[in-house]
Amino acid sequence: MAKAPPAAPADAAAEPAQVRRRPKKLVIIVVVLAVILLLLAAGVVGLLMLKKNNAGADEHAEEHVAAPVFDLSKPPTFIALEPFTVNLSPEEGERYLQVVLALRIADAKTGESLKGFMPSIRHEINLLLTGKLPSELSTPEGREALADEIVERTNSTLGAPPSKGGRGNGPAGPIQAVLFDSFIIQ
Repeated sequence: MAKAPPAAPADAAAEPAQVRRRPKKLVIIVVVLAVILLLLAAGVVGLLMLKKNNAGADEHAEEHVAAPVFDLSKPPTFIALEPFTVNLSPEEGERYLQVVLALRIADAKTGESLKGFMPSIRHEINLLLTGKLPSELSTPEGREALADEIVERTNSTLGAPPSKGGRGNGPAGPIQAVLFDSFIIQ
C-alpha cells in the first residue's frame, strides 16, 4: 500500500497541466478562427469594392463614347454674331448684359443657309437674354445652361425638333453649340 499514495499525487500534478493546456489551445483556436473570419470579410469587401469600381468605369466609358468625336480633317464652321447688349430682368436695380457669341454648325453650306434666318435667330436670342436675372448668369453653370437654351431655342426657330436627353445626346438641329467670346454683366 505504500506504492498507492505516490501515484495519486502524480495524477493530481498531471491534471492541472492538462487543464492549463486546454485553455491555451482554446485561445489559439479562437484567435485563428477570428483571423480567418477577418480575412474572409476583407476579401468580400474587396470584391464588392472592385465590382463597384468596375461598374463606375463602365458608366464613364459610356459617357466617353456618347461625347461627340470631331473629325479634324473637316473642322466645324462658326458663325460669329454681332454683339448683344440687353437690359437684364430687374433683381437689384438696373443691370445689363453685353455678350458676343458664335454658333457652331456642321459645315459652311449650313452656315450659308442660316444667313436668311439670322433676324429670327437674333430675335430669339434677344428675348431669351432679356428674360434672365443677373444671378442666373453669374456662375459658369448658369452660362452653360444659357448656351444650351440658346441652342434649343434657335434650333426650334429653324423647325428642328427638341433634343432628347439634353447635353450628352447632342442637338437635334443645325446649330450644334453656342460659344461665348465675351460675357459682361454690369
